[in-house]
Amino acid sequence: MTYRILIVEDDRGIAEAIEKCLAGWGIEARSVEDFRAVMREFADYQPHLVLMDITLPYMGGYYWCQEIRKVSSVPILFISSASDNMNLVMAINMGADDFIAKPFDASVLVAKVQALLRRTYDFGQSAPVLEACGAVLSTGDNTLTFNGKKIDLSKNEYRILYTLMQNKGKVVSREKLMEALWQTDSFVDENTLTVNVGRLRKKLDAIGLHDFIGTKFGVGYIVGGEK
Repeated sequence: MTYRILIVEDDRGIAEAIEKCLAGWGIEARSVEDFRAVMREFADYQPHLVLMDITLPYMGGYYWCQEIRKVSSVPILFISSASDNMNLVMAINMGADDFIAKPFDASVLVAKVQALLRRTYDFGQSAPVLEACGAVLSTGDNTLTFNGKKIDLSKNEYRILYTLMQNKGKVVSREKLMEALWQTDSFVDENTLTVNVGRLRKKLDAIGLHDFIGTKFGVGYIVGGEK
């Protein structure tokens, strides 16, 4: 398989050099473009590993490391010129898996990346996440996180959100949602779907996700698009 690496590095020259280096070893890599929306790019790209600088625009690498750890156990390798012991300890405490100091030899970086990938994916892949409007759905533990607040979802609530967020920006018919709910043992009809969506909306409102699920009357529901 081809592994995907997300590079969170604001020095474009360094980021491009890392991309080129990893490509030479058959590893796909992409650099973050919008440093205000790292989690959105993380969710969109679904990386197998993250290379994270400490000093970044807007929010630092420690912050984004913590945000990723709320929804994923994907390995995180810090790359930074701040290589003193305090920064190393801080990175590990924030959830990082390893640390490499700048300037680094390309072969050492590749070796560390390959070791982390081997160590992680020999034991099964990390659970992916879905993102919409700043909300992140973790498919590993059926939770939704928004602005640092996490809610647990029932099986039906999770299946509704998963189907809607998989089709972000598109209207999903009531029929398709009922098919998703049919996977449960309970009987599903139009009223059951309406009740579940209503209950889910209340949970979303409680963490500040107002009008997250839009209604297209007579058609279905939509997330992350024009309501």
